[in-house]
Amino acid sequence: MAARSLRHIGALLPAAGKAGSGSLYFRGSPRAFSTAAQQRSTGDECGPEDPSEEPKHPLPDCALEHKASKLEEQVRDLTERYRKALADSENVRRRTQKFVEDAKLFGIQSFCRDLVEVADILEKTAESAAGHAEPSDPNPTLKKIYEGLSLIEAKLQSVFAKHGLQKMNPLGGRYDPYDHEIVCHVPAEGVQPGTVALVTQDGYKLHGRTIRHALVGVAVEAQE
Repeated sequence: MAARSLRHIGALLPAAGKAGSGSLYFRGSPRAFSTAAQQRSTGDECGPEDPSEEPKHPLPDCALEHKASKLEEQVRDLTERYRKALADSENVRRRTQKFVEDAKLFGIQSFCRDLVEVADILEKTAESAAGHAEPSDPNPTLKKIYEGLSLIEAKLQSVFAKHGLQKMNPLGGRYDPYDHEIVCHVPAEGVQPGTVALVTQDGYKLHGRTIRHALVGVAVEAQE
């Protein structure tokens, strides 16, 4: 009886759908209908995947190693260039500093050459005054002149020393071509050949640098 009633209801449903009642009927299990609708709903919500969000394929290991080695080589090259540039800048700084220091020390070199000529004249004048002031016939005026010239000469040499200008004393020492200039040769009597036996003009150094060579006579062996 129940089975006959279900068949009767099934026969009536298609007719109702055709009559335009506005409702559709899908045969099959309600569970199947629900699953299909859920799949359609989920697909509509998700939509097509964004191509830009597709996962990128990782590079192979060999390509990564090659790229890493190139980067390391670039780093080494840049580091070496930086070191060279730093060393060059340091050398330039040192040379500039040395140039400035030399300019401060030797900027008065030409002025000192002129002053030592004045010192030569003063020394010769003092020696001449000392030669004329004989003890047997003392001249008070000449004696005072000699004492005054001696004081001036001593003060001048003190000022020279204060500024790094020093007189050479080559007499009795070995000949040095960097400090001395030979003007004559004298027989070596009691001294070794090559020794400075005579000084005709004093030499001067400014902070260890020769600004005027001493004119000397060098002892040589006497030729028979």
